Amino acid sequence: MATAGRGSEKVAGDSGRRSQGRSKHRKSKAGWNLLGLLVFVTAGFPVYWMLNTAFKPAKDAIDPDPSLLPTGITFSNFDRALHIADFWGPVGRSLIVSVSVVAIGVVIGLLAALAISRFAFRGRKIVIVGILAVQMVPLVAMIIPVFLLLNDLGQYDRLSGLVLTYLTFILPFTVWTLRGFIVNIPKELEEAAMVDGCSRTTAFIRVVFPLLAPGMVATSVYGFIQAWNEYLYALMLLSQENQTATVWLGNFTTKHGTEYAPMMAGSTLMAVPIVVLFLLVQRKMAAGLTAGAVKG
Repeated sequence: MATAGRGSEKVAGDSGRRSQGRSKHRKSKAGWNLLGLLVFVTAGFPVYWMLNTAFKPAKDAIDPDPSLLPTGITFSNFDRALHIADFWGPVGRSLIVSVSVVAIGVVIGLLAALAISRFAFRGRKIVIVGILAVQMVPLVAMIIPVFLLLNDLGQYDRLSGLVLTYLTFILPFTVWTLRGFIVNIPKELEEAAMVDGCSRTTAFIRVVFPLLAPGMVATSVYGFIQAWNEYLYALMLLSQENQTATVWLGNFTTKHGTEYAPMMAGSTLMAVPIVVLFLLVQRKMAAGLTAGAVKG
């Protein structure tokens, strides 16, 4: 009887500990969910407010006591945005610059990352440290040197000059990120392909390149967003006739004040290409963001 009593007490104790463990797990999960919701609201509120202001009447956008919920919906702000200072010209130039930066940056960055991660050469560590050091330099500190250099090269007020400028701060990130992805791909896969008769180039194209695709997509999206949203260099290096979409938004601020509702409508229109691009490559991008997080 005593043994049965002790057994019952042990079972009851184990059951109590399991119940406490489940309770703690639920509380911890609820806490993390609450934190995630808070982060989502904090990050998403500016986007919501942009959309709310873009669709509300212009007089409500300057109301000193604004409403969190839309009081009325109008498309007049988008009409105003599309007809102020040639909307499509700046957007087209931004697309040209962004796509050019991504295309050139990914090609050069991939070759550089492959050399750093697969080949041993003198000064390799110095190159890696140099890539990291370049990313630490504030972009504002390079405006005057970049301006003088582009002026000497005849690239001031040209889209090609802006592309070269953007490559200086997008390439280091591209090289470093792609290096992490390449390091995660075992060399034995290439060696096995070479044993089967492939050259080094063919082995890379057939074996490494498909595995590297998610990382290239994630890097390309980052580069596109950086080039698309950049404002300071586009303002300083291009004239009013060659302005990009971010500089174009400044047309809503005049000596009479700022047209907030049309400006938010213009910002919404500018966000459309980024949203469309993300929706097209979201699966590849999600895989790419986690693929390089193992080692390297």
